[in-house]
Amino acid sequence: MPTVTLLTKPGCHLCDDARPIVEGVVADHPGVTFVERSILDDDALREEYAEDIPVVLVDGRVHSNWHVDAARLDQAITRAEEVSA
Repeated sequence: MPTVTLLTKPGCHLCDDARPIVEGVVADHPGVTFVERSILDDDALREEYAEDIPVVLVDGRVHSNWHVDAARLDQAITRAEEVSA
C-alpha cells in the first residue's frame, strides 16, 4: 500500500494548515500509511526542502509543496493504490 509523507517543521503555519487536509484524505484510504517528518531531524531533508515546506510525498515522490489540494492528493493516492494492487 502507498505511503504518504508530510515534511514539516515546528512553527510552520503552512504545515499546520496542510496537516488536517492530508490526514483527512489519507483517512479515506484504509491501508495507506501516513508519516509526518520534521526536516529539522534530517540534514538531507533540511537541505533539500527548507524553502518548500510543507511537502507532501506519495511513495517518496513529491506530490505538492506549500499548499495541498485535497482532490488532487486523493487522485494521486488512488493511482498509487492501483499501482500497488
